[in-house]
Order: sequence, then structure tokens, then C-alpha cells
Amino acid sequence: MNFSVASWNINSVRFRLALVERFLREHSPDVLCLQETKVIDGDFPHGMFDQLGYAHRVINGQRMHHGVAILSRLPLTEARRYDWQDNGEARHIGARLPNGVLIENVYVPAGGDLPDPGLNAKFAQKLAFVERMTRWSAMLRENTVIVGDFNIAPLPSDVWSHTALLNVVSHTPVEVAALGRLATSHDWVDLARRFVPPPARLYTWWSYRAADWTASDRGRRLDHIWASPQLAAAATRFDVVEPTRSWEKPSDHVPLIAHFAV
Repeated sequence: MNFSVASWNINSVRFRLALVERFLREHSPDVLCLQETKVIDGDFPHGMFDQLGYAHRVINGQRMHHGVAILSRLPLTEARRYDWQDNGEARHIGARLPNGVLIENVYVPAGGDLPDPGLNAKFAQKLAFVERMTRWSAMLRENTVIVGDFNIAPLPSDVWSHTALLNVVSHTPVEVAALGRLATSHDWVDLARRFVPPPARLYTWWSYRAADWTASDRGRRLDHIWASPQLAAAATRFDVVEPTRSWEKPSDHVPLIAHFAV
């Protein structure tokens, strides 16, 4: 069975529904995982996904903030919602594909501005979130794809300047170490870096503050698709769809697509 999984922090699915439609028409992933949908479940825009054949959906929404969704052309079962921040925010949704593969879609908290858990409660919550994920991950025994906006860029070549961002939330040593423990807990394979090995430049996010994001290219790789080792061996291709960052009224993140032949 060949299938593809895309992940995209869309920064409001209703506001950017036309972008999502264009992306689905141009790239046609079998499964699309969205983060930061910013809509309660009752107001989710189902119609466009029905029209394009994404008839299977599991959603976990929240008004104006956070929110995650899995939209699929393949049947989905076993919908799951984990509260790894332990505060009721909608940051995870999971499901199972017909081939038995688990899809886990996660939106890790950004963590605020100050990289000190003693002085910044948001940063402490972020680290606690990743730690709870790590304990869950260590118990996994099935083929799984975990995707999402992890809000951590782990490698020096995952940011525009390793030196300038060492003390900036998303690239600090304590966050990178936490993400490393998560990766080790299930021997996750970082598919982006399997297909685009470091030190090659690889970004998925560019700030809205840049007047010309392409000229400054001050990006970070905050978005990820990881797979269990056996499943990762079946990955055939990985795409980072950078052109979406230049579409009208874009998200500050771009989509990723992983292709598998299982």
C-alpha cells in the first residue's frame, strides 16, 4: 500500500481555506494533518474536504487558539486525544489507517519568549509537554507516524544562525535535549533529515516580520514528520513545499509531505 502524509501548521483553517484547497489539488496527499486550526469542532469547514474526497476526519478544536485535525481519503479509526500539557488545550489528535499505521498529530506549545522554566511558566509547560510525550512514546510498540509543529529546531542547520538563536526559544540546548530524548524513546527516524541530510539548509517557518522572507531567509525547521524505524524504512520521498509561503495571505509555516510504500 502506497500512501502519503502531509503536515501543515495552517494558522487558522477557515481564514486560509483557499490555500488548503490549492495545496490539496496540487499535491493530493492521502492524509493531511493540520495544526493551529483555531476553530471549535462544530464550526469546522467540512464542505471543501468532502468535495475533494477527504471524507474521513478526526478533529480536536478550540476557539481562536490551537486545534488539530486529520483529514484523510483513507478510512480512520480509533480517534485519540492526549492532553500532554495537562490543561485542556487542543494540541493532539490521533487515528489509525487501514494498514494499521498510527497517525499522531501534535502541536507543541511555543514556550513564550524567555528560555527559563523558573521565570517563564509557558516555557516550563513546553518542557513538561515534551516530557509527557516522551513517556508515552517509550511505550509505543506499533508502526507510527508522528507529525506536527514541534516548535523546536534541533540542528544547527535547522536555523538561519545557530549562534544567534542559541538563547532564543525553539533552539535552546534544553529544548534540543528534550527533543532528543523524545527521539530516542522510540528510535524515531526524522524523515526530513533522512532525505535531506545535514548540514543542508532545511526550514519550515519564516516570521511574518520579515519584509521579504525569501531575501532574508531567516527560517527555522519547527515542523517535523517522524516515523517508527520499520515504517521509516518504507519511506520513499520527502517534500518541503516552500512555495506556499509566497501564496496570498500565507501561513508562516509551510507543508511537509512524506511518502511511503508499505
